[in-house]
Amino acid sequence: MHITTILKNISATLIGCFLTVSAMAELVIVVHPSNDATIDMKSTQRIFLGKAKKFSNSKEAIPINQVEGSPTRDTFDTTVLNRSSNQVSAYWSKLVFTGKGIPPKEVDNDAAVIALIANNQNAIGYVDSSAVNDTVKAIPLQ
Repeated sequence: MHITTILKNISATLIGCFLTVSAMAELVIVVHPSNDATIDMKSTQRIFLGKAKKFSNSKEAIPINQVEGSPTRDTFDTTVLNRSSNQVSAYWSKLVFTGKGIPPKEVDNDAAVIALIANNQNAIGYVDSSAVNDTVKAIPLQ
């Protein structure tokens, strides 16, 4: 293979990687604007894995997941829960089978998450930061 062809292939690959990374959105946690709980990565993990049922302010926490297979859900599972979507699914299957838990409600997209949270002070979910509006409070992942 000629060196020019190799360099073109490498350049095309790097550009593709850059576009993929830049196309990836910033994920944020969203809650009702009146929610005054302290919400961080650890508390979010515990709520979405069914290990915590309440926020730090002792109010009920209702997690809202996006549907399995959505890019936003995949990003949430890997970056927040530190598990693949398959691992999360297996985790919940085991809890449901043993009667020890019920997985979070699933909705189709960012708009559905925002609509539910805007109407429920106890709900918590995640969306692409570009979808956030003034009906919810966004909490950046840290």
